[in-house]
Amino acid sequence: MTGQRTQIGVDVGGTFTDVALLVDGRLTTAKVPTTADQSRGVIEGIEKACEDAGIEPAAIESFGHAMTVSVNAILERDGARTALVTTAGFRDVLEIGRQDRPSLYDLEAEKPEPLVPRRRRFEIDERATADGVERTVRPDDVREIAEEVAATDVDSVAVSLLHAYATPDNERTVATILRESLDVPVSTSSEVLAEFREYERTATTTVDAYVTPAIDGYVGRLVDRAADAGIPAPQIMQSNGGIADAETVREHAVTTVLSGPAAGVIGAADVAGNDGLVTFDMGGTSSDVSLVRDGSPARTTDAEIDGLPIRTPMVDVNTVGAGGGSIAWVDAGGALRVGPRSSGAEPGPVCYGRGGTEPTVTDANVVLGYIGHETALGGELTLDVDAARDALADLADEADLDGPLDAARGVYRVANATMTRAIRAVTVERGLDPRGFGLVAFGGAGPMHAAALASALGMERVIVPKPAGVLSAYGLLAADESHDAVRTVRVDLPDADRDRIDGVYEELVESVLADVSEPERADIERAADCRYVGQSFELTVPVENFEPETVADRFHADHESAYGYTLDEAVEVVNLRVTARVERPSPDVGHTAEGESRIGEREAHFPDEGARTAAVYERNRLAADESIVGPVVLEQPEATTVVPPGWRGRIGDDGTLVMEVAE
Repeated sequence: MTGQRTQIGVDVGGTFTDVALLVDGRLTTAKVPTTADQSRGVIEGIEKACEDAGIEPAAIESFGHAMTVSVNAILERDGARTALVTTAGFRDVLEIGRQDRPSLYDLEAEKPEPLVPRRRRFEIDERATADGVERTVRPDDVREIAEEVAATDVDSVAVSLLHAYATPDNERTVATILRESLDVPVSTSSEVLAEFREYERTATTTVDAYVTPAIDGYVGRLVDRAADAGIPAPQIMQSNGGIADAETVREHAVTTVLSGPAAGVIGAADVAGNDGLVTFDMGGTSSDVSLVRDGSPARTTDAEIDGLPIRTPMVDVNTVGAGGGSIAWVDAGGALRVGPRSSGAEPGPVCYGRGGTEPTVTDANVVLGYIGHETALGGELTLDVDAARDALADLADEADLDGPLDAARGVYRVANATMTRAIRAVTVERGLDPRGFGLVAFGGAGPMHAAALASALGMERVIVPKPAGVLSAYGLLAADESHDAVRTVRVDLPDADRDRIDGVYEELVESVLADVSEPERADIERAADCRYVGQSFELTVPVENFEPETVADRFHADHESAYGYTLDEAVEVVNLRVTARVERPSPDVGHTAEGESRIGEREAHFPDEGARTAAVYERNRLAADESIVGPVVLEQPEATTVVPPGWRGRIGDDGTLVMEVAE
């Protein structure tokens, strides 16, 4: 569509930084290695895509960005040196948690260490209930704590006082004095997560404080680098699948912990356009699996990252440590294992020729013939096939396997088993039959493994978008702006005061509209977390106008759909939620094919078929409606697709490949 805005999306992964540039309906993609300071690699990727598209970076009108800064800080435990201020007697809530064991029958199982050690947790004498303040906090006590906090040389502070979700007065007083006394960010639970459940609220607030300095520094550097290049300030993908401006994200850092995976799910939903989809994103470090139902990504407010509960709204993603760069190894019992340790961008897989010595999934795919020696990953990275074969030979010796090919088959099977379990976790384990879903495969490695995963699960359709290798970056072009707010009310539906409920909704609407870039264009969605009295979990139901009977009927229907039964118990409203969404037009991408699509053939090895001669095609030269029959390898600069024997594929009008089991 001529005349649409020049947009760019950049997603930073553990190995590569992906770029999708849309200029007048023409999509240009690029992939560059992720840099230590991710902002530098982002600008390098933008410059590369602009050069390929023949435009100057200053011509970009919209810049969307997804990143791994927050989640990396959590996973690697290198976030801010954080302090926690809490109500006297609740200093140890982060360690007590829910008193559940990570593995019930493992006597040596350990919970993850709290982000804040006990010596940096400070108690203050105050008390509030859900109905009001009982003991006001004394300002002098707060100033004394500020001096103690300053002596610990912290980078940030989390404040989580008892019942601050309902009565935040004391917490606000503490935060105000700390901000006046300390030159560090202060996160409060009433601003981060105004929900009951002390442990989850405190843990989420602590995560926000823990990642805020890293996000603030990174986004600040990126904004400055973008300005120097004449590029607009980035709009950042949040975990909820919506973008927000840079300043809003710097104030609410915890909302970015699943930034990259969320962008991929949004891109898959936009391209595939199907009500029942499993999204499968296999990158260099990990694989992410999610669901799209009724045209919308599944969302959750009950997630964990590395054992830490985070209760902000986010796209429901299941992540496993199996990616193209995942290292294959042999455990103490002689069994072949894959991941979660990854070779990363540097040195990367052995075949990259950058000093890597440990075999990876990518090296196995090279030995199996799915990736050829002439393949240029990212459009420029040539491969050392002999080095990959040597590394797999060493692995074969260690695992007592019959040579590098046998080892490669083993690595491929083990990685696929891990990813199959991830798909089962979001389908079978939730009462859903994967055979009723299509599998959307993307990421640099996803389309190579997708058909094998689908076969294992009885799924008969695989969808590989045209920008499969950079779909998370593409998703940034399709994402709406979105902001969320929540507050706990805890009232039985029959006793609910409509005026009170409407008043809380009005306050939540005012809160989200304050973060929206164009309030006059925002659509407001209201919802309520409900449960039967006595239950310990909630279901979120949409609320148009708060009518107790209507809300109860909707909850009964959703409960029966989710769990197969209803109860005669009263229904309780626990939390009220509001989302403000500013819709953005979906990218209109054309597909043109020029030149000879078939570029050769090579021997490839398939689990059930053995060695076969596979035709090799240049993916982007396949015309709309063109059909292919496996075994076929489709190559493009950022991804490789394998169509195994027994599968066939057809190219859609937008360049999307739909693979189906051949009759």
